[in-house]
Amino acid sequence: MIASTFDFLAAVVKDRTGGVIGADQRYMLETRLAPLLKREALRDLDALPARLRAPQGEALAQEMAELLTTNESSFFRDGRPFDHLRPLLRGLHAARPAGQPLRLWSAACSTGQEAYSMAIILAELAEGDPGFRGRRVEILGTDISARVIGRARAGVFTPFEVQRGLPAATLTRRFQEEGAQWRVKPEVAACCRFERANLLADLRGFGRFDVIFCRNVLIYFDVPTKARVLRGLAQQLVADGALYLGAAETAIGLTDALVPHATERGVYGLAAPQRLPA
Repeated sequence: MIASTFDFLAAVVKDRTGGVIGADQRYMLETRLAPLLKREALRDLDALPARLRAPQGEALAQEMAELLTTNESSFFRDGRPFDHLRPLLRGLHAARPAGQPLRLWSAACSTGQEAYSMAIILAELAEGDPGFRGRRVEILGTDISARVIGRARAGVFTPFEVQRGLPAATLTRRFQEEGAQWRVKPEVAACCRFERANLLADLRGFGRFDVIFCRNVLIYFDVPTKARVLRGLAQQLVADGALYLGAAETAIGLTDALVPHATERGVYGLAAPQRLPA
């Protein structure tokens, strides 16, 4: 693959997803795009730019960009954020009027494990608190990839996937076995919906959220794109809501709209609006 081909393909990916592909990741292009090249009867990656520039190349460019995004997820990933989420949801429930729903967003949700982990926590809270039982809950999962959104909507997981972070008791209580796979039970999945969305797009149509998880996503962006995405997430967060980032991610130095939680690393709230002097 010649250098100009790599630069062009990396630019296509960045433009559509925000993700940065470094020069040391050329092997990833060759591995992940091999099936696409075979299907399109292209001899190698150097033949791909011309096809992408053609009048019908837009759909192919989007497919290529999605193939190069990382879709890594697991149930209750890293543990601690979900431990923090439980008491936070109790507090948000207590602060909300009875008819107001709690709205949670799993941004870059991949195959749905994060959103369903949220739904499981909410089911547990409802079982332990009669007052919580009547609270309407909405969980939105979004991802740029139509393929993983389709899997998330199906709510069916392999034995390997359910063994990653999911306690055995939770598995048997919240999932039903279907052959060699496991499906999220309808009563757990009922509050979840999944939509295809790009974090670089205008997301105001989704409304505002009490909780946003956008974990292990910013690490793939350059600094200007991180700042842009964080500003967009802040616009979607309610005044007393919480944004969860990954352990290796921060909003500090990237936006003034978010401030870190006083006692919990990786959790952010909206900065208090500055008041102009009278």
